[in-house]
Amino acid sequence: MLLSIDQLITIMPEARPRAGLFVGPLNAAMTEFSITTLLRAAAFLAQIGHESGRLRYTRELGGHDYLDKYDTGRLAARLGNTPQDDDDGQRYRGRGLIQITGRRNYELCGFGLDIDLIAQPELLEQPELACRSAAWFWQNENLNALADKGAFDTITRRINGGQNGREDRIALYQRALKVLA
Repeated sequence: MLLSIDQLITIMPEARPRAGLFVGPLNAAMTEFSITTLLRAAAFLAQIGHESGRLRYTRELGGHDYLDKYDTGRLAARLGNTPQDDDDGQRYRGRGLIQITGRRNYELCGFGLDIDLIAQPELLEQPELACRSAAWFWQNENLNALADKGAFDTITRRINGGQNGREDRIALYQRALKVLA
């Protein structure tokens, strides 16, 4: 299933200014990671649409104080960041269309994509790698199987840790189902 630019804009009208930058890399990444059925593609597009602000952000927003939560403490440790206050939170902030966060996830994603994201985490801000990293995460978390079952809320929890933005994600999902059918 290949996504056209018109379909992408219909699903995410706010993405019109950036749709041309992303449609090719999205198609390549979705093909590479088997996000090729209606249910898989609709769920994937809904999740990345929400996480990236309709393809607007490939880098997590927030200043130094906000990102300090990733630098020390339990959350930092869970993300594989060092225990020292050494700005790992800034360096390994959420990036890509699904917002890969934390040194451990950057390392795993880099292995999965055969690139060194520890040395160059900002690579995930580029359209091609923003799309590939999101699709890699999708596959790594076995989200195709959940999409096949229609377990959309479970997918949201795996990506977000909760149900943040649930209504928006569901609205995008419903729109994607209609547009891609």
